[in-house]
Amino acid sequence: MERNEIPGQGACRIESGFWNRYIGVIRNGVIPYQWDILNDRREDAEPSHAIDNFRIAAGEMEGAFYGQVFQDSDVYKWLEAVGNILMLERDPHLEEQADSLIDLIVKAQEPDGYLDTYFTIREPDKKWSDLLECHELYCAGHMIEGAIAYYQATGKEKIYRAACRLADYLTQIFGQEEGKMHGYPGHQEIELALLKLYEVSGEEQYLRLASYFLETRGTNRFFEEEFEKRGRTTFWNGAKIPEPNERYNHYPYSYYNQFHAPVRQQETAVGHAVRAMYMYTAMADLAAKTKDQELYRVCRRLWDDVTTKQMYLTGGIGATSSGEAFTQDYDLPNDTNYSETCASIGLIFFAHRMLQCETDSVYGDVMEQALYNTVLGGMNYEGNRFFYVNPLEAVPEVSKANPERHHVGTLRRKWFSCACCPPNLARLIGSLWKYIYTVGESRVNVQLYIAGTAHLNTGGQTLSVIQKTEYPNDGKISFTIQGDGERDIEFALRIPGWAENWRFTINGEAVVPDQVEKGYAVFCRNWKQETTIQADFEMKAQFVGANPKIHYDLGRAAMTRGPLVYCLEEADNGPRLDELVLNTEAGIRETARPEWNGYVELEADAVRIKLPEGQDLYMPYRPVKEKVKVRAVPYYLWNNRGEGEMQVWMKAD
Repeated sequence: MERNEIPGQGACRIESGFWNRYIGVIRNGVIPYQWDILNDRREDAEPSHAIDNFRIAAGEMEGAFYGQVFQDSDVYKWLEAVGNILMLERDPHLEEQADSLIDLIVKAQEPDGYLDTYFTIREPDKKWSDLLECHELYCAGHMIEGAIAYYQATGKEKIYRAACRLADYLTQIFGQEEGKMHGYPGHQEIELALLKLYEVSGEEQYLRLASYFLETRGTNRFFEEEFEKRGRTTFWNGAKIPEPNERYNHYPYSYYNQFHAPVRQQETAVGHAVRAMYMYTAMADLAAKTKDQELYRVCRRLWDDVTTKQMYLTGGIGATSSGEAFTQDYDLPNDTNYSETCASIGLIFFAHRMLQCETDSVYGDVMEQALYNTVLGGMNYEGNRFFYVNPLEAVPEVSKANPERHHVGTLRRKWFSCACCPPNLARLIGSLWKYIYTVGESRVNVQLYIAGTAHLNTGGQTLSVIQKTEYPNDGKISFTIQGDGERDIEFALRIPGWAENWRFTINGEAVVPDQVEKGYAVFCRNWKQETTIQADFEMKAQFVGANPKIHYDLGRAAMTRGPLVYCLEEADNGPRLDELVLNTEAGIRETARPEWNGYVELEADAVRIKLPEGQDLYMPYRPVKEKVKVRAVPYYLWNNRGEGEMQVWMKAD
């Protein structure tokens, strides 16, 4: 087990035209748009009332709590996104908005450190009475993460001190000691936050509490006893029920909430996908911080289960709308697929923490697979419409008419009553610089190919790196490297899993890596002389197939190019995409397009197999075959030209 570090604030700067556009969209579009949403200034979007809840809790206005019980978390994720963006460049106007919000948050915090506007306003006598359903610890976690990001970006301590008060309060309420509550969160998140707070503060009590929440999970009957104390009633409608969550979840709630077994005994990914990812991320983070080999091996077992048996080609996870959950191995339907945007964001978090434990290219491969497909696909090109659900096949009239497909949107929405995904997107993209490199004692690992500059400290030496690339449209990457010490440092480039052929040059001369291990090409030098490494990963479009155990994809193929998954849209290919059958022997043609800041369009030969129009519901099978050409766009760009059919897995010859 290794111990890799993540570069600190200011160590990396993104200079990619592709990604700087998205960062600009977050800074100039998404964050102001979400600020308006949180303040209910958008009449054409679902009301949020989130900041008004804080005003009421702070005593600055009269009124009732409105929204989901976890509504506070949207505010905290907005604050974290602001902090991440301000780490890149300070903005007085944005800080003024954030500071006004922080004043409200701190004023709403109760004297003992408790902070949750729902319970402060509506049910102050029921605090901590329903950990399973009511998200108090989930909201606390997002508050702490938002506070840390803003403190690190600005140095302003007001919100950071409030976060510490909240965390100190939690250490008094929860723990294994007699007289404390022996519970843990229904929706995992606080564990991640406490581990971050431990990193920043150095306070061991936060590490101990995070460990307690993880290690206690599934070892007692806390949730069952809590449920009995409430008279077996559910928070959501006050009804008496056999077990919680049955309103929208058809799986046992111990599986839905991942407390069916102690975390070290869990073998497969089950239940609500976002909760699972947040828990696994915290487990990996704890393993890295404490050098816990056993816990790391548990994380690797769960990682392998998710990514080799329960993950979509796009990096989406959580196949069913019932509980937004995993189902079973190889059950990956395309048209009822859920793949919540937050779940793929959580998968990226998990991969990133696993890279702290082990340098293995599988983690970087999945990071970019989820990032360039499901995560970017969760937001339109302009940054003001969002997908909660990310299907691999959609037919608008079917989604609207069939109750089992109502969750499959065919137009992105301006906001959601459960609005976890848009602010999650904003906070991830704002912090993307953290994901490019990991650093060991005498090694730098390149995990993502994103143009920019970096100054990376390894074993007391600094390696300055300039990365230039047009990735993901091109597989050529240049690194100009210079070190300030005499000791040899390994510079390791992840060889993308999609790359069948690659080559490297150093200062213009063809070379082979000193070694290739765990999917990395490793070059070892002292780097005192400025050196340029050119990597060329052959990026060409290809047809891919699925494991035959995924029966939904039998007889079908998808098109990919580099890290990008492609799809057919009705805008290019007309309706009834299922009439099309790809000719996979004819190859794929590539065309650079200027739209959407430039992308590569794919074209392939196909046959359209049609039956005659008529009034009969059924008829003799006498198809008419027509040779056609199909055009495909990157999956992340679908639904930017209006509503229409979409398909990733296509019938193939």
